[in-house]
Amino acid sequence: MKKIQTLLVYSFLLFAFASTAYSQNVKLLTVDQLYERVNKGKDSTYVVNFWATWCGPCVKELPHFEKLQSEYKTEKLAVLLVSVDFKSKLNSAVIPFVKRKKMKNEVFLLNESSPQEYIDRIDPSWSGSIPATIFIKGDKRKFIETELTYDQLLTEYKKL
Repeated sequence: MKKIQTLLVYSFLLFAFASTAYSQNVKLLTVDQLYERVNKGKDSTYVVNFWATWCGPCVKELPHFEKLQSEYKTEKLAVLLVSVDFKSKLNSAVIPFVKRKKMKNEVFLLNESSPQEYIDRIDPSWSGSIPATIFIKGDKRKFIETELTYDQLLTEYKKL
């Protein structure tokens, strides 16, 4: 009987840890916090993707960012996925989406109240459409406002 109880406890623990292995903590992030993060890592390359759970092209390209981080994990690369979903959707849409997709990159929800203000601060050329991606390394910066294939993403990353 004790063996069965022990087996049940181990099975429960294994299941509990396995189900939380992909549970991603989605943090709120302001534009100021984003820039603080980038400025602290001057020797790193940042690939910052702006997306939303309801955006088809965004969802289609998200696996490319996961693949990039995975394939270049030995390099000083930080892939940051910044959702522009409404803050009220954090628990009902964003976190469940991230868990369902088993996303491993850092995921944030943009915590800004004025879209036009944050759009202009991120890049003055940004119309506000998503997906949009910024590549940053030191003083070099490239902003792209379109869906990217993996090859396009890799090419832009390697240019920096």
